[in-house]
Amino acid sequence: MNLAYAYPLSRFEPAAMVDLNDKPTRERLSGSALKGFFKLADAWKLRDEEACNLLGGLSSSAFYEWKKKPDRVLEVDRITRISYLLGIYKALHILYGDELADQWVGMPNRNIIFKGRTPLDYMQEGGLLAMQTVRQLLDARRGGV
Repeated sequence: MNLAYAYPLSRFEPAAMVDLNDKPTRERLSGSALKGFFKLADAWKLRDEEACNLLGGLSSSAFYEWKKKPDRVLEVDRITRISYLLGIYKALHILYGDELADQWVGMPNRNIIFKGRTPLDYMQEGGLLAMQTVRQLLDARRGGV
């Protein structure tokens, strides 16, 4: 007996999965990811040390080189980090006005996740998984949760 479940038709179609292990895909995404990150860093008024930390412990010399020449191929980890951060940036701008959205990461937060620390401190200490958690929190708030 063949049991095939049929789901009702929907206008929703999930986005195609991006394979970041594919070097041509990373080549295509890296330049715009870095440009977006540098704009985010300016908007959030990140110190260079904070920006390097969010990028996974990038050295200062590499960071300055990347700022001068953003056309390079990033590793999977760095593209993933930037993707989470840009998603956080976008969610904040949907939830709050521009001024508060850009200040939010640097403000102490009473949410149980942050324990009175700033979201920026939380993400710097917790790395990629903390960025994922912040992104999920903001996406849930956008969804009304």
